[in-house]
Amino acid sequence: MAKLFFGMNQSLDGYVDHMGFGPGPGLFRHFIDQTRGLTGSLYGRRLYEIMRYWDEDHPEWDAPRRDFAAAWRGNPKWVVSRSLKSIGPNATLVEGDLGTAIRDLKAAHVGEIEVGGPDLARSLTELGLIDEYRIYLHPVVLGGGAPFFAGSRPSLRLVASDPMGEDVIRLSYAPA
Repeated sequence: MAKLFFGMNQSLDGYVDHMGFGPGPGLFRHFIDQTRGLTGSLYGRRLYEIMRYWDEDHPEWDAPRRDFAAAWRGNPKWVVSRSLKSIGPNATLVEGDLGTAIRDLKAAHVGEIEVGGPDLARSLTELGLIDEYRIYLHPVVLGGGAPFFAGSRPSLRLVASDPMGEDVIRLSYAPA
């Protein structure tokens, strides 16, 4: 059975914003390696549309960005959306009851499936389907934006804390 994890870069005050800050070179390399090892990614519509950036090569990319794009393109993606009618390559729309669809997805695969986006993570948290939360804590204060935990606050227990370089710490939590 696959394990679902929700992981994002987060500011010290609890917000996620890819425009406000991002990973340095070392953490970006971590994300490339992590993406290569994934069984796939599960996205809500908004984050999926942002991530579609990686579907096409851009001449200004350096080698790490080309590596990430290749890893991202190679993985299956499942997209939860009521409004999208078509999606990009190597992606499948998740239809029907969300809880049933994701339980079936987990049962049909092994390895790790990344959950992308705080709104989707909120729904999956409420259904008790996320197995791990990975907070990549950056020394940045945003003062507002989208919170990492967009809905109910789950009861959690710390399972690991790992320095990631560039003043970032990965905090890994499992539901308590």
